Amino acid sequence: MHLLLAEDEQHAGEYLAKGLGESGFVVDWVKTGRDALHQAHSSEYDAIILDVGLPDIDGWEVIKRLRQTQQTPVLFLTARDRIEDRVRGLELGADDYLVKPYAFSELLARVRVLLRRGKQQETDILTLSDLEAHLLRRRVERAGQRVDLTAKEYALLLLFLRRRGEVLSRTLIAEQVWDMNFDSDTNVVDVAVRRLRAKIDEPFSRPLIHTVRGFGYVMEQRD
Repeated sequence: MHLLLAEDEQHAGEYLAKGLGESGFVVDWVKTGRDALHQAHSSEYDAIILDVGLPDIDGWEVIKRLRQTQQTPVLFLTARDRIEDRVRGLELGADDYLVKPYAFSELLARVRVLLRRGKQQETDILTLSDLEAHLLRRRVERAGQRVDLTAKEYALLLLFLRRRGEVLSRTLIAEQVWDMNFDSDTNVVDVAVRRLRAKIDEPFSRPLIHTVRGFGYVMEQRD
């Protein structure tokens, strides 16, 4: 699971990033509202932990702008325990609200609840043409035939399906699937895409994964 943490306090940010990382999450930590917005629009996150008191653009404005384009679950962090602040946060689109100081165990529990809610809201089946990915069963079928994928191939396919029609760069794919910065001397992305194509495209008459030269790859149905 990929989390965005927006916290300007150095000690708190280090503490949360370390604890969440040890709990099995991939965490991107930023310290300003501008960076939070940039990251949220550049990468796909399962949840966002957002401190209200960020410099340059505060948490209120960050979530206001986020909710114009996406519904990623957001946990608000604040040092002020005022009912009007809670109401304001919820009205702007926050999914939960945690007042400082807090126990890490409570924050972790709240994050996990948000993630479960997000999964419940997501459709169980992602489809494109005759390709189906059944999320709960982790089963992939094309034209009614089962397709067996490795864990990385499955993660790559879900990324393509969730962002079908969108050209994905090799850098973005590497960040989302392998949590790594793309090295131009490494062909890990191209190899993985080639292996995925061999399973879901080559045995069938119509390819769904297409190369966009100079940019990356796109999954879409073409005539």
